[in-house]
Amino acid sequence: MDYKTSEVLGFIEENDIKFIRLAFCDIFGNQKNITIMPTELKRAFEEGVSFDASAVTGFMNVEESDLLLIPEASTMYLLPWRMQHGRVVRFFCNIKHPDGRNFEGDCRNILKQVIKESRDKGFVCKIGCESEFYLFEQDEFGNPTMIPYDRGTYCDIYPNDRCENIRRDICLSLEEMGIKTTSSHHEQGPGQNEIDYEYSDALTAADNLISFRSLVKTKACENGLFASFMPKPLNIECGSGLHINISLYKDGVNLFKDKSSDNYKYTKKFLAGILNRIEEITLFLNSSTNSYARLGKDKAPKYITWSKENRSQLIRIPASKGDRCRMELRSPDSSCNPYIAFALLIKAGIEGIENNLELCEPKNINLFEIDENKVNDLKKLPQDLNEAINLAKDSEFIKTVLPQKTIENYINDKNKEWDIYSSITDKFKAEKELYFEVL
Repeated sequence: MDYKTSEVLGFIEENDIKFIRLAFCDIFGNQKNITIMPTELKRAFEEGVSFDASAVTGFMNVEESDLLLIPEASTMYLLPWRMQHGRVVRFFCNIKHPDGRNFEGDCRNILKQVIKESRDKGFVCKIGCESEFYLFEQDEFGNPTMIPYDRGTYCDIYPNDRCENIRRDICLSLEEMGIKTTSSHHEQGPGQNEIDYEYSDALTAADNLISFRSLVKTKACENGLFASFMPKPLNIECGSGLHINISLYKDGVNLFKDKSSDNYKYTKKFLAGILNRIEEITLFLNSSTNSYARLGKDKAPKYITWSKENRSQLIRIPASKGDRCRMELRSPDSSCNPYIAFALLIKAGIEGIENNLELCEPKNINLFEIDENKVNDLKKLPQDLNEAINLAKDSEFIKTVLPQKTIENYINDKNKEWDIYSSITDKFKAEKELYFEVL
């Protein structure tokens, strides 16, 4: 064991930690965990903890079902919503085969490999997420309803914004976990919220997003409410996006920072790379049928374009200064697996740099108010999940990031969702059954 692992074991012993959660995600970004006692943690670091991978969608079959969870010491979080006596800590884990090989479908490891490749080429990406969600009332039996918790609108205050105290509770809990929040507000829809937190390296950003989703749902439940990250849970209200902000660094310098620098050319090629691959990777950014009900409405993009500050575009360059300078990708939503999404986006951007791709001209028009006949020359994002599946299925690029088996398992599952959705006349009812309580 290295010093950091020894330090963690000391912390567990000295702070009355009673339960250890070993966390991992399936290929769709759903968090799973196994709980062990503190006396088992040393063995977990050294040997791993076995679990039935055939019971996790997209992992293994019954004939070869054993995989091992190896906790990563640096990812220890003290879960703030548990009692002070008998506290719980959680680790994100690496997943390995019994013979010590990395499990090919371990999405954290997939992202790690892309980060390493990018660093070896001289580039580092920092990522921050803006994640929107709705709060709904529960019925007398504790089941979620479709009744929003309030009727507030954008940046409202109490009493129109009844979500204020819950957002405050979430922000304080995030800080207890070491995730520093930067802002929070009521969003446009009734019961809709957004909480933003600090930028970080790509792997930490993905870990933080998984933690954030879990915390939001836990705090909502503690307050007798239900939180949903479904992209468009209410037909006539705004959808919930997951805006992904990316800064590109070379030699410790944020290349988005200085437009007069010779190195700014790399940011343009990075953007060009993402625009070049966005169609074929959309399945992994917008992974539900409901995702496509959001795109093209209420500032969610529809066309493959970019611009400065313009919120109707797929990619915009916000008006920021210093290390906050970045690009913002506005199409993704919280149905995605952040490890896979970030890996594909970084890989596409670096490919744009390597292939010296030229960035197209920006579109400085409001694409939500323009006649579609006047923009026939603009390429569109996939119009539905089926189109996204077909584009991903034929992509050679995706195979450079994801193992073939993971791609097949992912697409097979999404095909089943599409078949269910297509077979039911009431599309919104079908999506509610598929996603409302899951996302």
